[in-house]
Amino acid sequence: MKNKVNLKSKAEIEIMREGGKILAYILQVLAVKVKPGISGDEIEKIANKEIKKYNVVPSFLNYRIHKEGVPFPASICFSVNDEIVHGFPFKKTLKEGDIVGIDLGIKYKGFHTDSAITVGVGKINERTQKLIEITENSLYKGIEQVKPGNRSGDIGFAIQSYVEKNGFSVVRDLVGHGVGRSIHEAPEVPNYGNRGEGFKLFEGMVFAIEPMVNEKSYNIICDDDEWTIRTEDKKLSAHFEHTVAVTKNGCEILTKL
Repeated sequence: MKNKVNLKSKAEIEIMREGGKILAYILQVLAVKVKPGISGDEIEKIANKEIKKYNVVPSFLNYRIHKEGVPFPASICFSVNDEIVHGFPFKKTLKEGDIVGIDLGIKYKGFHTDSAITVGVGKINERTQKLIEITENSLYKGIEQVKPGNRSGDIGFAIQSYVEKNGFSVVRDLVGHGVGRSIHEAPEVPNYGNRGEGFKLFEGMVFAIEPMVNEKSYNIICDDDEWTIRTEDKKLSAHFEHTVAVTKNGCEILTKL
């Protein structure tokens, strides 16, 4: 990730707004397909069909964290139960009571957008439903803090305090990020922190806020595939994400219908 923060022009944000709506639609299509018995392979196939229909490019397919790294093998991240992020969709079949995080990035007219949702599979228990709801709510708590003059710590504090008040934990080793001509740009946007600390927000910044919330401990481990991140204690995790633009008076969610 480059250290320089690239501010976006109104014309560039308009392109990202268009791409963000396409992304939001595709995620909505995928969400309604989630049910007991469907496989990750099928969801990946549907995603690729929609990506082709809109003539956009999947941001994650063949993405490498570093030059020598293992390329990501799919268009979507498909993370089930204790998998936090970056799960592969292949050879997974969903069953009643599971939860699945679906993360998708697309490139449209030279600019990326990034968004994620977590969906319950069939009937889920109350604790699991609460985990999903608190994670989604925490995303919007963070977004409420996005306006010129505020700092990244205001975003992180809003997310962390809300999550912890409700008995869950925020992952510390993974953060949100700038989005633009690259899927991952500066700045890093932590989901924890203190008010008044971190980088200052300016009009034209565009970044993804993505709280990853664990049922118990925030400690994580990485699988041997070099991608799949899961909870160390094997408890559940949920993930929601939006790409947002800092505007003159606040912010705009670019990945929302």
